[in-house]
Amino acid sequence: MLLKRALAEGIGTALLLAVVVGSGIMGERLAAGNTAVALLANALATGAGLVALILTFGPVSGAHFNPLVTATELAAGRRSAREAGAYVVAQVLGAIVGVLVAHAIFELPLLQLSDHERSGVAQVGSETLATFGLLGVILGVSRTRPDAVPYAVGAYITAAYWFTSSTSFANPAVTLARALTDTFAGIRAADVPGFLIGQAVGASLAVPIFDWLHTPKEAS
Repeated sequence: MLLKRALAEGIGTALLLAVVVGSGIMGERLAAGNTAVALLANALATGAGLVALILTFGPVSGAHFNPLVTATELAAGRRSAREAGAYVVAQVLGAIVGVLVAHAIFELPLLQLSDHERSGVAQVGSETLATFGLLGVILGVSRTRPDAVPYAVGAYITAAYWFTSSTSFANPAVTLARALTDTFAGIRAADVPGFLIGQAVGASLAVPIFDWLHTPKEAS
């Protein structure tokens, strides 16, 4: 049932953003000005949250939580255009709801615009790399050890928080929603287009490369 699957995508993405933004707020409050400690808390919470959420919602919707993952499934013929459209709408709306929930539980103004600058070629390139790696992990592990996908994705995102200058958004729905929080996890609206471009480039590179890498020998 499409409604059930779309709802799972919306709820899962909302919970993911609540984890990302909420752990950023909590980490910054407890870190006493130590940005490294705040980032560590944010990264570990996000990675652990992803594992739990993918395990929870994967059997219902596939646990995409990311329009680029859904687009990949559409391109491969595993999702219809109608289903993919419903997923993307649910992901974007869910992401926004997750940000609002995080603000509410930390007693912050619900409606905010971020002032957190994340601009420049390096940041856009970082998102290209982060998204390339994320799609590569998903495509590769899903074909070889599908049961390990939640753990692989969680581990990759935790690492990518640290090895990318952008802290690895790698997700258009997450990027759009994080423009609506002026907290540790935020991004200025003016910097969102660059991130979206970088993510699209990363995904468009990852799909053909990892499809080729994982083509069975007899078909290559």
